[in-house]
Amino acid sequence: MTQPRRNLISVSDTPYYHCVSRCVRRAFLCGSGKGYNFEHRRGWIVTRIKQLAAVFTIDVAAYAVMSNHYHVVLRVDTAQVDTLSRDAIIERWRKLFKGPELIQQYMAGKALGAPELAVVDDIVNMWRKRLADISWFMRCLNEPIARWANKEDNCKGHFFEARFKARHY
Repeated sequence: MTQPRRNLISVSDTPYYHCVSRCVRRAFLCGSGKGYNFEHRRGWIVTRIKQLAAVFTIDVAAYAVMSNHYHVVLRVDTAQVDTLSRDAIIERWRKLFKGPELIQQYMAGKALGAPELAVVDDIVNMWRKRLADISWFMRCLNEPIARWANKEDNCKGHFFEARFKARHY
């Protein structure tokens, strides 16, 4: 019986997880053959993994990119995310996403009242959890790769099966 991912990933039990994302519709993630060459996509994945490892408090212990899927071994560093300041969390998150107007005003140094600062703190707490969340890491890895590959393949729809599979160690 399938279980929700929140039940499968328990960082309190182990911080190490082996995640796999596989392509759908017999699509090629990378590789080459008769009439196609997608080796450059390997670079997309490696570059994105490195970018995300610098933003998230998740270490990449290993990765392997195959012709129709990839593997990553991740270690969640919950101790690191707990030590980050409000501004550090915002700076990390804004490397990937623009963020709401209120956050932009806060970072620009605009004077905010107590209710507005409370909202900023709520947003920062949500982002703090996400920066140590494997599901968010994988989402931020898969989404742009799928978008770029679909554009290159001139098609729409899912590029990866489901979301990803994860096993703990």
